Amino acid sequence: MGKKDKRIDAYIDKAQPFAKPVLTKLRELIHKGNPEVEETIKWSMPSFDYKGPFCSFASFKQHAVFGFWKYMLIKDPKGYLGEIFNKGGNAMGNLGRITSIKDLPPDKVIIDFVKQAKKLNDEGIKIPAKPKKPKVELVIPDYFINELKKNKKAFETFNNFSYSHQKEYVEWITETKTEETRNKRMATAIEWMSEDKSRNWKYMKK
Repeated sequence: MGKKDKRIDAYIDKAQPFAKPVLTKLRELIHKGNPEVEETIKWSMPSFDYKGPFCSFASFKQHAVFGFWKYMLIKDPKGYLGEIFNKGGNAMGNLGRITSIKDLPPDKVIIDFVKQAKKLNDEGIKIPAKPKKPKVELVIPDYFINELKKNKKAFETFNNFSYSHQKEYVEWITETKTEETRNKRMATAIEWMSEDKSRNWKYMKK
């Protein structure tokens, strides 16, 4: 039998009246589908572990949520974990906004999801890595580069900066509404970069 956590008992006891039967039902079905699951509290909400992260639920003032860690790998032919079932609007978790037991899929469906999640962890199947977003080329105005080139050190520093640091300076200069402000910021930027300083150097921990 999996390990139960008294903190989850307390969590359910403090939940809104509508949520108590929902959370109790989910907890029961999770243990029924995977008797070896262990309870804990993560990110201030009830979580269930089994050979790694497994599933979790939470309740708020007007709705509850429930989700599986590897939901995208679970076979769900009727779309309970997707847009077909999530009619209550955007919400954390896989089932949208749960306001009563009637909002839950049939017991056998949830148990099947739990068993699938268990098998995924038994087999050590990992969540596929998210594809990296293509790097957007930073558009640097000619006047920016021309001014930088007048100061060899500042130009060298800018070229050695990471994409994010370069972007911070470029956006700071290009967002100005007047030429006077732009020129003032440009002068300040060149001064800072000649001293190897990033745009937000004042806020960086020493």
